[in-house]
Amino acid sequence: MPFPRPTIADLRQQASQNIAAGLSGVDTLLRYANLRITGDVQAALADGVYGYQDYIAKQSVPFTAFDEYLAAWAALRRVYIKDAAAATGTVTFPWTAGAIAAGVQITRSDGASYTTTAAGTVAGGNISVPVLADTPGAAGNTAIGTMMFLSIGISGITPQGAVITAIAGGADIETQDDFKSRMLQAYQAQLQGGAVADYITWALEVPGVTRAWCIPRGYGPGTVQVYFMMDVVEAAHGGFPQGSNGLAAGDARDVTATGDQLVLANYIADLQPVCPRVYACTPIPNTVALTIAGISGVSAAVKAQIASAFSAALQANSSVGGSPGGGTTDIDTIEAAIAAVSGAAGFVITAVTASAGTVTPGPAGNIVSNMGALAVPGTITYV
Repeated sequence: MPFPRPTIADLRQQASQNIAAGLSGVDTLLRYANLRITGDVQAALADGVYGYQDYIAKQSVPFTAFDEYLAAWAALRRVYIKDAAAATGTVTFPWTAGAIAAGVQITRSDGASYTTTAAGTVAGGNISVPVLADTPGAAGNTAIGTMMFLSIGISGITPQGAVITAIAGGADIETQDDFKSRMLQAYQAQLQGGAVADYITWALEVPGVTRAWCIPRGYGPGTVQVYFMMDVVEAAHGGFPQGSNGLAAGDARDVTATGDQLVLANYIADLQPVCPRVYACTPIPNTVALTIAGISGVSAAVKAQIASAFSAALQANSSVGGSPGGGTTDIDTIEAAIAAVSGAAGFVITAVTASAGTVTPGPAGNIVSNMGALAVPGTITYV
């Protein structure tokens, strides 16, 4: 049973009653009486003590701890908050002569700045340079084809270029809620030197990664596939990592990953057992479309809330097909999310379709995603 903490009003009343009981027959509690003021002060001090006890109680267990105490509890399981990460990628410029050295500043059209990390290489009339965002964070991520500009004039090199490989890997500092979620998962799933849960834990330690799944032997014996999503960093791409699937840079047994996949693969390479080939992979979108009857006349605002609830339900309850225990999204989780929307009363999901999976028979059956596919929201048709 939780301890009922008294309010400041309760404490003031208790102090007044104690003073009155101690000085029976004397009116000591007039509005500006010294004893009344003293009682109020004592009540305020006691309220502060109760507040500090509440603070101590919350910090004494991992589930309710926050700030530096949360970090301390997490460190006991070797879980550390993910700092903001700077994005990296490659930019190319038309070339006839000259060179771009390391340390040259390059700017994006909106003013975001990057610095070259090595000298440029010339090929096919272009010079390409690797760049690092000057300011860590998700804002540094830049899609292929985005215009970039040299901050200094270099003879023989056109100052306007473009991103040739996505500038990726940038992520903001981890939120307290996400950090706590990883910490609690680490307490629940102890590292076992390469179990399925270990790969998920390692993947979630990479800045920007919000969800992860592991498929053992996905490409045959001795292989591990780690699928992941970056729902915030790559929100412009539906949360899907930008790059190509593959192995870490130091593993020559198969194709090397690029972009976000390379960042994750390189991180896991330092933690995994030595034998498996670990592939960092982006899921295949399994676009789920709904047909809803009974509420075709609702406003555009209600339809927008339904679409948001549909998206949130899939994000919270979907998993990659082929992962242990994964791949199935129960339709009742979608129905519950839509039912919680004000104004959606009376809706009926009459049909469900999936682009990279199957739907169990019935008007609105459960969704089963194919191997490596992840259910994502598609269109909603109202009839």
